Amino acid sequence: MYRVAICGRPNVGKSTLFNRITGSRRSIVGDEPGMTRDRIIEVAEWGDKQFELIDTGGILPDEKDLIPEKIVEQASLAFGDADLLLLVVDLRAGMTPLDESLNALIRNTGKPYAVVANKADVEKLEDEALEFHSLGVDRIFPVSAEHGRGVGDLLDWIGEKIPEQQLREEPEDEIRVAIIGRPNVGKSSLLNRFVGKDRVIVTNLPGTTRDAVDTVVESEGQRFRIIDTAGIRRKGKTGEMAEKLSVIMARKSMVRCDVVLLVIDAQEGATKLDATIAGYAYDAGKSVIIVVNKWDLVEKDTHTQAAKELDYRRRLRFLDFAPMIFVSALSGQRVARILRLVGEAYRARYIRVPTAELNKLMEKVMKPHLASSGTSRKFPLMYGTQAGVAPPTFVLFTRSSKPLHFSTQRFFINQLRQAFGFYASPIRILERRRKARKNASKG
Repeated sequence: MYRVAICGRPNVGKSTLFNRITGSRRSIVGDEPGMTRDRIIEVAEWGDKQFELIDTGGILPDEKDLIPEKIVEQASLAFGDADLLLLVVDLRAGMTPLDESLNALIRNTGKPYAVVANKADVEKLEDEALEFHSLGVDRIFPVSAEHGRGVGDLLDWIGEKIPEQQLREEPEDEIRVAIIGRPNVGKSSLLNRFVGKDRVIVTNLPGTTRDAVDTVVESEGQRFRIIDTAGIRRKGKTGEMAEKLSVIMARKSMVRCDVVLLVIDAQEGATKLDATIAGYAYDAGKSVIIVVNKWDLVEKDTHTQAAKELDYRRRLRFLDFAPMIFVSALSGQRVARILRLVGEAYRARYIRVPTAELNKLMEKVMKPHLASSGTSRKFPLMYGTQAGVAPPTFVLFTRSSKPLHFSTQRFFINQLRQAFGFYASPIRILERRRKARKNASKG
C-alpha cells in the first residue's frame, strides 16, 4: 500500500494533521512539545484511493538525549518505508533553522515531498507561506489541521501521486492484539521481537511509549494487528497530561482489540497494579494471555515456574481462565509460541453452543449439582441459550425471583469450559428471573 509520512520539528501540529486526515484520535494531541514518540500508522482514504499515513515524533536532529535520539531513529525508519513525505512547519512561527535542517535531511532521501504550512487558520495568513519557497520545494500547502482548511487540496495532491493500481483494498482478516502492562515490563521489547526489528522505541526509562502503536505482523499465514500501549501507572502517578492521556488511549486500545497480552515482570512478580490493569481487560470482555517476561533473569530450579504461577494466579484470581506463559523478550525464549496462543484464544471467543446441547449440559450436570447442594428443592433453571460471542455470553432463564448463588454460576462456567473450551476467554452469564409476585392488599 502507498505510504505517506508526516514529519517535522516538535509542536508544529503533525498529530493534529494526522488525526484530521485519518478521521481518528489515534495520535495524542496537546500543548506540550514531543507528545508523539513512536511512529503511528493508520489507513486513510480519499476518493477511491487508500494509503497508509505515518505520524512520526518531533525530530530534533542535534539532540543527544536518549529519547530525542530514538525519535530521530524512528523518523528515519519512516522515511525509508514511505513513498511520499510531508514536512509540516508552523506558519505563525515562520521558518526556523531547524525547518531548514529537516528540509535538507528529507531532500537527501530523494523521495517526493511537500511542505505543509500549518496553522493557517484564516485566509490572510496563507500569503505568509510564500517564504517557505526558499527551501526549494515545488509544492507548499497552507492548511489549518485544527479546522480542516486547505486539507482537501493536500489530499487531492496525495491522491494524484498514488498509482492507479493501488485503489481501495479490502482489509484482510486479522486478529487484533493489545499489549498492556505497567511501565518498563518489556511491552515494546516484546513487540519488536514479534516484528524482528525496532518497530517502537525501547529504553530502560519507564513510560517511553505514550501512544498506542499499531503494527501488522504475519505468522503462519495469519495476520495480527498488534497494539503496543503505554505503560499504565497508578492514578496518583499520572501527573503529566501526556501520561494521563496515555492511560485513556491504552484503555481505548483494549476496546478495539480481541486478545490482550498482559505483560508482568518476572522479577517483580504480580503486583496490585498488575491486577488493576488486568481488571480493565476483564471488564472489557477481552480474551487474556498472561505473559511473564524477563524469565531469563530469574534464578530457578525445577519447581520455580510452578511456584511462581501459583503465586501469580493467587494474586490474579479473576483471571483463572487466562493461560500463562513464561518468556524472555530479550532472548526470544518461547516468544514464538505467544501468537499461536493468541490464534487459539481468538477462535475460542467465537465458539457458539447450540441451544439443544447447552440444555443437555444443564440437565446432565446442573440438576445433580443443585440437588446435592440443597440450593433449591425444585430445579430453578428452566433453560438457557447463548446470546452472543466475543465474549461468549449466555442467558439463563430461572423459575426463581432470586439470583443464582455465585457458586452456582461459577460451577456452570467451569462446566461450559470443560465441555466446549472457550480458551482464554471470559464467560458472561445473564439471568432472566421470574418476576416476584406482589402481595395485593386493600384497605
